[in-house]
Amino acid sequence: MIDTDLPTAPGVSALTRGFAACLASVTEVPVAGLPLPSGDLSSAVGALRTWLAGRDSGLVPVADPTRFQWPGWWIAVVRTPDTEVATVAFGTPPGIVLSPQDPALLGRATVELTITAAYAVASLDPVLRSVAATPDLHGTVEALAIAPAAEVEMQMLEVARAVAGRGLEGDRYAARAGTFTPRGDTRPGYDLTLMAAEVLDELTAAGVAVDFAATRRNVLTRGIDVNALVGRRFRIGDVLCEGFRLCEPCVHLDRLSGPGLLRPLIHKGGLRADVLTDGEIRSGALIEPA
Repeated sequence: MIDTDLPTAPGVSALTRGFAACLASVTEVPVAGLPLPSGDLSSAVGALRTWLAGRDSGLVPVADPTRFQWPGWWIAVVRTPDTEVATVAFGTPPGIVLSPQDPALLGRATVELTITAAYAVASLDPVLRSVAATPDLHGTVEALAIAPAAEVEMQMLEVARAVAGRGLEGDRYAARAGTFTPRGDTRPGYDLTLMAAEVLDELTAAGVAVDFAATRRNVLTRGIDVNALVGRRFRIGDVLCEGFRLCEPCVHLDRLSGPGLLRPLIHKGGLRADVLTDGEIRSGALIEPA
């Protein structure tokens, strides 16, 4: 995602220009390269769909934006007291991460807004391409944290006991009491969360100081490509784990830990993993492939 200003185009509505800016941001294409037809938004969407089709992508309408939960980019047309504006939403639950027409909407939860139309940008080719680069799959534990209940302050630990199929003893997700604990207790990926210390270093260098506890993750790592652990088994000390999916940020995190975290942590929010064996995890423990 890139920052994109509202383009100037005589005779083109502000909503169409805002929509084009959002699409340019998501696709990381200069907005000058997108078609900007005159007329209403439906005409513009048709032209932009044709443009995307030439790039093996499409715009998929979202039937019920107020209930849409998808850890990816999507474009939401929001009705404000004065007009309609195009925005980019992200996260589960989602929040606004780009709003060229009305920056005051940044960080707002989509559930709080009146969304008149929404579209997801999707690839027309579902084939998953292999990644050529070899990820670094060795690292160490730099810090540990748990929260005994949903939304309460995280507690830092030097050592934690991991319980297979549950998580870290004393944590709200091990007790099946987390904000996002699935109903029925059957979905994978909710035992443990990992966060790369390098991401926090990057944010600090960019002037956005975030401490580990504010991320509400369990394990702070150093030296390992956390994103590359998706679909892989690995050990933290003697505890066997399996990476399930990225732990993308959401508007809930933004609300608990302060505004401004949602966008900087996109694709850098860490990993959701399952705990496969019991054991202890200590600060300084090695993380390595199983």
